[in-house]
Amino acid sequence: MKVVFDTNVLVSALIKAGKPRELILKIAEGKAQLVLSRGILEELLEVTEHPKMGRYVDEDDVIAFLRVLGAIGKMVRVRSKFKVIKEDPDDDVILRTAKDGRADYIVSGDKHLLSLGEFKGIKILSVDEILKLLKELD
Repeated sequence: MKVVFDTNVLVSALIKAGKPRELILKIAEGKAQLVLSRGILEELLEVTEHPKMGRYVDEDDVIAFLRVLGAIGKMVRVRSKFKVIKEDPDDDVILRTAKDGRADYIVSGDKHLLSLGEFKGIKILSVDEILKLLKELD
């Protein structure tokens, strides 16, 4: 099973314990393959460089998290250029990564993505929904 995490899921996993971090741990255990792209990692870095993030994590935390992602994720080259989410064009990088990485699922907390439900055969689930699915597969 291949999954793409929206940046909001990655940021949540980085800054606090909870379900998004639990999901990262399941990926690390081999329950699914995390698919990443340069665009997703660039967006993650952009978010972590925001001054507000300093309350939650420091540079060492971000570096350690990126190392974990590098170890458990598979980088794909994104060639798609389609535009789908007019309200938030940044979300298109998630859809492009999922399509070009042949993902089965996108995991997001973003209402623009979740409202699609599915994109080109790729199901779009919340963190709770994917955790439930992974439990059922155990």
